[in-house]
Amino acid sequence: MRFFRTLQPIKAITFDLDDTLYNNEPIIRSAEQALNDYIAQHYPMASALSQQQWLDIKRKLIRDEPALASDMGQLRMKTLQQALGQDVTEAPKLSEAAKACFTCFYDARSAFSLSDSVHQLMATLADKVPLVAITNGNVDPHKTGLAPYFKSIFHASITRPAKPAPHMFDETASLLNLPPAHILHVGDNLEKDVKGAIDAGFQAAWFAANRPMVLNNEPVSVLPHVALSELEDLLLLLD
Repeated sequence: MRFFRTLQPIKAITFDLDDTLYNNEPIIRSAEQALNDYIAQHYPMASALSQQQWLDIKRKLIRDEPALASDMGQLRMKTLQQALGQDVTEAPKLSEAAKACFTCFYDARSAFSLSDSVHQLMATLADKVPLVAITNGNVDPHKTGLAPYFKSIFHASITRPAKPAPHMFDETASLLNLPPAHILHVGDNLEKDVKGAIDAGFQAAWFAANRPMVLNNEPVSVLPHVALSELEDLLLLLD
């Protein structure tokens, strides 16, 4: 554990989810493969689209509706509707097809188990201070078993801008009725999590579950209050 700033007493902890409590990269790869297999089985024209064509669809959707950049679920659903349009021409059936594809991805995207050590840590922390999840992703915390530890779970959406925007941090401070300076946010991304939290008045702990934590390898504009060696270090910060 390495300290960069003086910590104030911690009265609540907020968590990013993806790549903080678990390595999200292999989970997403598996979910994308499940979706690709499903599309190949049912929608040959969409399956023939190149990766660049899928990316072009997403980019155009975001240009036309910038708020979609904060809502991974809505962005994926609208991308699927566009991509399936040549296979399914009737609007009601197209909507059903997109929903079926989205469900295929979403089920696979949340179909993983957390380590026993993470469950034990989260249960112990939840007994000590209120916990809130603040995520830009769309994982289902109920399916992963994380939901019971959190007082609330905030997902970025069209109406709730993604980190590093202050909205979800501000909502959390209001929900907990605590000064932001006494809330510690834990996340892997030094821009979205660390800078976002500090700009919102929170304290910030940096922890990445998916890569070596080497500051020289990261785009750093603001240092965290503390870099954790392991998630269990959080228990030491509460003593």
